Amino acid sequence: MNGFEGLTVAISGGASGIGAACADAFAARGANVAVLDLNASDEHWSTACDVADDHQVRTAVAAVAEHFGGIDVLVNNAGIGAQGTVEENSDKQWMRVLDVNVLGMVRLARACLPHLRESAAPAIVNTSSIVASTGLVKRALYGASKGAVHSLTLAMAADHVAEGIRVNCVAPGTADTPWVARLLEQAEDPAEERRKLEARQPTGRLVSAEEVAAAVLYLADPANKAVTGTSLAVDGGTAGLRIVR
Repeated sequence: MNGFEGLTVAISGGASGIGAACADAFAARGANVAVLDLNASDEHWSTACDVADDHQVRTAVAAVAEHFGGIDVLVNNAGIGAQGTVEENSDKQWMRVLDVNVLGMVRLARACLPHLRESAAPAIVNTSSIVASTGLVKRALYGASKGAVHSLTLAMAADHVAEGIRVNCVAPGTADTPWVARLLEQAEDPAEERRKLEARQPTGRLVSAEEVAAAVLYLADPANKAVTGTSLAVDGGTAGLRIVR
């Protein structure tokens, strides 16, 4: 069974990386896919959206609802990264990352909720990270933003469970995405830095965007009506395993 046949899925940050993998996966399962991104999607219907701008968010959501006749699933995936300790990131960097990674999800959920309430299979899936619950070096700002996403997911799930709207989050480990590739390019020895990232994960490799997308589909699938308020780790065992090599 396709599961998402006829449902409309809005995906922020859906033009590349994990978001693009989600868009492809939902489309393969029969969904109408709407990509909300700063950049246009080459594969799916898309509309420009900066999640840090409430007017753009509301305009984009209205365009999706008008084009497809409603919204059934929101994948809150847009986000930006940051490296550094609490000493190394400026107030401006903190405000920017929190504005995109946390408030961006708030803005999109707020705009989509009226449409989700009209759906027979409403769901929200937020993209968190294992740094929400695992301390990693030089990830103070990014970890704080994703920790907020985890808490936000639980609070939203509690607020909307009586309406039948399920809210969950996926928590990827280090994924093999264009963003990670750009970070590696900035290292003095990109190959060695990649080796370190791979070695950090018990499976010995980076998580693929497609693996994260599969978890997002599971959390959004109307068949999984009892799954809400859940964080699903897709991290190669990083958060829970300690492997001595």
